[in-house]
Amino acid sequence: MRVMYGKTLIAVAMMLAAQEAYAADTYTVAPRVVADEKAVFATVETANVTLARARIGGTVAQLSVKEGDHVEQGQLVATVGDEKLALQMHSLDAQIQGLEAQVAQAKSDLDRAEGLFTSGTIPKTRLDEARTAFNVASNAQRSRVAERSVIEQQLSEGKVFAPAAGRVLKVPVTAGAVIMAGETVASIAEQNFVLRLRVPERHARFLKNGDTVRIDGEGLGSDGARFGTIALIYPLIEDGRVVADARVAGLGDYFVGERIRVWVSGGDRESYIVPGSFIITRFGIDYARVQRESGQAVDVPVQRGREQPRPDMKDALEILSGLKPGDVLVRP
Repeated sequence: MRVMYGKTLIAVAMMLAAQEAYAADTYTVAPRVVADEKAVFATVETANVTLARARIGGTVAQLSVKEGDHVEQGQLVATVGDEKLALQMHSLDAQIQGLEAQVAQAKSDLDRAEGLFTSGTIPKTRLDEARTAFNVASNAQRSRVAERSVIEQQLSEGKVFAPAAGRVLKVPVTAGAVIMAGETVASIAEQNFVLRLRVPERHARFLKNGDTVRIDGEGLGSDGARFGTIALIYPLIEDGRVVADARVAGLGDYFVGERIRVWVSGGDRESYIVPGSFIITRFGIDYARVQRESGQAVDVPVQRGREQPRPDMKDALEILSGLKPGDVLVRP
C-alpha cells in the first residue's frame, strides 16, 4: 500500500509540473484595458533645496565645501570673519579692565566708609555715596562684560553650518569675498530625489496620485523599463502644464536636472497585450504560433503595435490585428 501511495503522489506531482510547464509555454489572448500612454519629459529634482546662509556680514575666510560634495547636517561649510568685531572686542577688553580697577577702588572706599561710619567719624550720607559709587562701577562692569559676550556670539556666528544632509549644488561665493548678513553661501539638495513631470494640461484630468508611470531604462543607465508611482500633483498650472512628482527607486544621488523620457497615462482603451517572447519575426513579418482545436500549432501573421511594458509583464507587446479573444499562443 505504501508503495502504491508513493507512486500516486509522484504521478500527481509530475502531472502538476507538466501543467505548470504547459501554462508557462502558452498564453491565452484576451482583451485588456491598457493606458493610452503619452511621452513627456521629466527632470530629476530634489524635493527640497536648503540654503546655508551667513548670519553676519564680513569676509569669507574659509570655504570647506565645493560643488558636488556630500555634507552632513551641522557640518562646517564656511567661516566668515569681520575685522570690526575683533576691534570691538579689544576695545571692550580695555574698558572692562578699567572698570575692574574702578570697582576695586569703589569697594575699598566703601569698606573704609563703613568703618568710619561705625566709629561715628562720618555721617550716613557719606556712606550712602560710597555704596552708590560701588554699585554704579559694578553695574558698568557687568554691562561691558555683557557687550563682550554679544561680540563673542557674533564671532561664533561667523561659522556657517549645513542645515541638512545632502549634496552641494552651488557655491556662489569664493574665499576672500565680502558678503552681507543673510547671503547664501551654499545651496544643498536633500537627497530625497523625485522625478518631476510637466504634463500638458489636457492630460491633467487623467493623472491621480498612485498612478504608475513608465520610464525608459536607458535614461537611467539600465536595461529595460523602470516604473514609478505618482506621489504628488501640484494644483498650480505653469505655462499650460501640470507639475507632478513621481517616486522612482534608484534615481541616483548626484545629478540634478537630468532630463528623462517618461510615459504617462492619457486615458484608457482596450487592446490585446501578449508577451513579446510569443512573437517571432521572419523576413520582416511577425507571426504568432496559435494552437488549433486539433492540437496543431499554426503560425499566424500579426501586426504588432508598440511595446507596452508593465510591472507584471516586462516584455508586453500590443497586437493590432491577427489575433482574436480565446486564441491560445504557444511559445516558439
